[in-house]
Amino acid sequence: MDKRMNELSQLAKVYCLLIESADETDIGWLRELYALLPQLHAAITALGAPPQRAAYFTPDLDERFERFARLRRLLGHRDAYWMEFDVAPDEQGMSGSLADDLTDIYCELKHGLHLLEDRREPERAFDDWCCGYQNHWGQHLLDAERHLYELATRNQL
Repeated sequence: MDKRMNELSQLAKVYCLLIESADETDIGWLRELYALLPQLHAAITALGAPPQRAAYFTPDLDERFERFARLRRLLGHRDAYWMEFDVAPDEQGMSGSLADDLTDIYCELKHGLHLLEDRREPERAFDDWCCGYQNHWGQHLLDAERHLYELATRNQL
């Protein structure tokens, strides 16, 4: 495994551990994510475009929903944010969800980690990560980075 792939896999492990150990009594995990996401973004971007053969990963929807619901509860008022085309004057119209962003990133990264650890398929793991980033979780990563930046500037991290 080359240096870039090793760095990405290490960042993926740290990310997944942060999400799995998130605690409502201490939001330190959010501050750690705020620092980690740009590193993750740089690492996945450094791998370049995905190969044409990569397949799109679909997570277990029940597990995904459980993770999402837990994160949404933990984030509370920090979860919802305005998307570009949201126009409602109240918070009911906020369509962005940090819990949704973090969950989708988690599912994609955890899938790749399983491929690396359980099945010993490193090429497929990185192909899937790159393909998923380009087609799906890259937008979630950008949205999460933006929202965490906004929370940090308002001293809510």
